[in-house]
Amino acid sequence: MSRHFDFLAIGGGSGGLAAAQRAAMHGAKAAVIESHRLGGTCVNVGCVPKKVMWYAAQLAHAIEDAPGYGFDVKCNGHDWDQLRRRRDAYIERLNGIYASNLERRDVTLIRGRARFTGPREVVVDGEHYTADHIVIAVGGMPLVPQIDGCDLGITSDGFFELDHCPGEVAVVGAGYIAVELAGMFAALGARTSLYIRYDRVLRNFDEMLSERLTTELQNSGIEVVKHCNIARLSGQRSRIEIFDRDDRAIGEVDTVVWAVGRAPATDGLGLEHTGAETTVRGCVVTDEFQSTSVDGLYAIGDVTGRAELTPVAIAAGRRLADRLFGGQPDRRLDYGCIPTVVFSHPAIGTVGLTEAEAREQYGDDEVKIYKSDFKPMYHQLTEHQQRAVMKLIVVGAQERIVGCHTIGPGSDEMMQGFAVAVRMGATKRDFDDTIAIHPTSAEEFVTMT
Repeated sequence: MSRHFDFLAIGGGSGGLAAAQRAAMHGAKAAVIESHRLGGTCVNVGCVPKKVMWYAAQLAHAIEDAPGYGFDVKCNGHDWDQLRRRRDAYIERLNGIYASNLERRDVTLIRGRARFTGPREVVVDGEHYTADHIVIAVGGMPLVPQIDGCDLGITSDGFFELDHCPGEVAVVGAGYIAVELAGMFAALGARTSLYIRYDRVLRNFDEMLSERLTTELQNSGIEVVKHCNIARLSGQRSRIEIFDRDDRAIGEVDTVVWAVGRAPATDGLGLEHTGAETTVRGCVVTDEFQSTSVDGLYAIGDVTGRAELTPVAIAAGRRLADRLFGGQPDRRLDYGCIPTVVFSHPAIGTVGLTEAEAREQYGDDEVKIYKSDFKPMYHQLTEHQQRAVMKLIVVGAQERIVGCHTIGPGSDEMMQGFAVAVRMGATKRDFDDTIAIHPTSAEEFVTMT
C-alpha cells in the first residue's frame, strides 16, 4: 500500500521547501522528504552559519581599525566555542521555524532517506510513496580529493564542527568557499595559508575581481601558495604535513580544510530506477523548465549543477510549482542574469557577464569598460591600505549594461539594487542620470566617466 501526493519534494533544503510550500499554496497535496535537519546546506552548514562567522571576522577587523577613529581598544581574545554555541542555537531555531512553516501550510513532512523504485515512486524506511510530480532537490556535498591521507583534512561541513580556532590552518581551493573560509580563519586568529592550483583565486569571476582579491588576501597576512598540486597528506589530525606531486613537503599545519568543489548528493537515491539523464559528474540534467528526461520528474538546486546558489534553488522551485499548479504554463527561471556575493574580506558583489564573456559574446568593438579604483572613505583613517575597485561592462551604441562588478566594503549590500537595474536593461545613461548618494562607495557606479 502506498501513499499518494500531487507533489513530492525529495530534499528539505531551500529548493525543496520552497517548491513544496508554493505547490501547497496553489492547492496541491504536497510533501517533503528529509532525513536530516530542515534547511539543507544553506541553513545548517552553508550560507547562514557562514555569514555569522563572517560577521565575527568583520568585528575582528573593526577592532583593528578602531584606533584610527580614536578608540583605545584592547582585544582580550576571542571565544570561538561560545560563538559556535550561539550560532548553533540560532540555526536550531531556524530548523524549528521551517518545520512550523510546513505545518502551517499543510505540507506533509516525511522523515527518512528516499530511494526511487520507479520514475514517480519512492520508498522511505519501508513505506512507499507515489506522486504525479516529483522534484529532486537533494543538493550537493563537499568533495574530498582521493589522495593518500585525504581523511586527515576536513571539509566546509567540518569547519562548522570546530570548537576552537586552529593555530595553523591550510585551506585548499580557490573558489568562493575557500576564500571565505580563509578570510574567517585569518581574522579570528589562525595563521592561514591558501593552496591554489593556478596564480589567482576565483578564476571564473571577472579578472579584475580575481586579481584584486588575490592581492587583498596576501595583504591580510594569508599565505597564498600558488601553482600547487597537493599529492598527499601525512601525520596525525593534530599535526599534518602537506606534500606536492614531487613529494616535497610544502607545509605543516594542525588543520587542513578541503574546499575543492562540490558534487550532487545522489548516492543511494536510486536514480538508475528513474531513467533520468545525468552528466558525467552525476548532476541531473534538466531543461529550461527544470524538467528531466522523464515525464513528471524534475530537479532543482545544486543537484542540477547550474548556478549553485540558495536563491536560485528557491526561485526555480517556486516557478516550477507556479507552472505545475498555478496556471502559469510558461513560468520558469531565467539563468542569464544572476547576482551573487562572495563574503571574502573585502566582499565581492557581481551580476551579469564578465569582461571576457562580454567580449566573446558581442565582440571587442561592441564592448566598452568603465572602471573606478579608489580607497574607500572608511579606510582613509585606518592603517589598512585596502582599496575598492568597480567595473561596468556596456555594449552597443546605447551602452546597455551587461556586467556590474565590485570588490570593497559594502559590495555585498549594494549589489542587490544594481542587479535589478541590470536585469531591467539599464544603460550607462540611466546610471549617469541617477543622483548619487554621497558619501558612499556605491555612488561610484553612477559617476564613472
